[in-house]
Amino acid sequence: MKKRVVITGLGAVTPIGIGKDEFWQALLAGVSGVGKITRFDASQYTTQIAGEVKNFDPAQYIDKKEAKRMDRCTQFAVAASKMAFEDAGIDLEAEDRQRIGTMIGTGIGGMDTLHDQFVNLLDKGPGRVSPFFIPMMIGNMVAGQTSITLGLQGPCSCIVTACATGTNAIGDAFKVIQRGDADVMVAGGTEAAISPIAVAGFCSMKALSTRNDEPEKASRPFDKDRNGFVMGEGSGVVILESLEHAINRGAAIYAEVIGYGFNADAYHMTAPAPQGAQAAKCMAMALNDAGIEPETVDYINAHGTSTPMNDKNETLAIKSLFGAHAYKLAVSSTKSMTGHLLGASGGIECIAATLTLANDMIHPTINYETPDEEMDLDYVPNTARKQVVNVALSNSFGFGGHNATILLKKYQN
Repeated sequence: MKKRVVITGLGAVTPIGIGKDEFWQALLAGVSGVGKITRFDASQYTTQIAGEVKNFDPAQYIDKKEAKRMDRCTQFAVAASKMAFEDAGIDLEAEDRQRIGTMIGTGIGGMDTLHDQFVNLLDKGPGRVSPFFIPMMIGNMVAGQTSITLGLQGPCSCIVTACATGTNAIGDAFKVIQRGDADVMVAGGTEAAISPIAVAGFCSMKALSTRNDEPEKASRPFDKDRNGFVMGEGSGVVILESLEHAINRGAAIYAEVIGYGFNADAYHMTAPAPQGAQAAKCMAMALNDAGIEPETVDYINAHGTSTPMNDKNETLAIKSLFGAHAYKLAVSSTKSMTGHLLGASGGIECIAATLTLANDMIHPTINYETPDEEMDLDYVPNTARKQVVNVALSNSFGFGGHNATILLKKYQN
């Protein structure tokens, strides 16, 4: 028998707020976290804007000495994980830590560390490269350091599937608990890639919005005038528990995870497959895993990147799978406010979908000003909406053709 899996804790480090409450209130208010890049001088870049995390002090969550041995993306992951455990009310001292696991991924890894140490190599020679360079930079440390800091000895892994990472991590952790290999998993994604080399790379691809004079309006998913995504940073993690474990400790439950799908476009390094065919099949896999019909879905937290092809193909995928019901769905993009957190996006978007279920409130897609005739769904434009939501779906699609979908519903005994 598959175990039922529920969400009991949420931890968020985002460009629009730190902590689930600040993040959620900003989402409902339609606040943009996009502004001029401050982490380095971007004056020579074609894109000079990003969604940076503001007022993050790692010392609030991590011992200062240990924090210096972590890349910024790892600091975000540890901080978000601690918030999530606190939110869940789990006393780790009273738990069997062999039954608590860690599955946090990152799309790119320690870009700040890579940049800083390469500058040291060029300026000062190989002898001045830090002995902590490799263990700070490698992506698996976002899960490794979280498990070390919290003493979690259960299943531990770092998923790397580009922008599908956070959703894949949560989905894989869901399966770990469902099959009985752990009682509790901390799962999600983290990213801190607003660095000179990463931004330069995305600029060279012409993937980023160049709306430098209006940063707050640059991320505009599904709008006809969208011209690229906006890089963001942060971390979103959730605490997943078997229903039995949650009930036994008297936990408050946000939502239940009921389905997971993931597949590949097998088409192109960066472009999505035409017509969103594999994205539609990915969503269908999640529905089949849950054993529910498409007509039961009320809301989709879209991948919604604000790029011309992604938004069009995701819309086509939704229409292909849901048919006439597609026009009854509410569809909104968290990225319209946070920018695209790459490997962390699925984590914070799962949190957004979870809070939608818990509060019967749907956050808007901001900056939706000019409808695109090729996209005619209900994108919840510009203003939050009070609406009963019983089943929510969250999509993530990544470079390399990675597709991932998680399916959530209101918890019922």
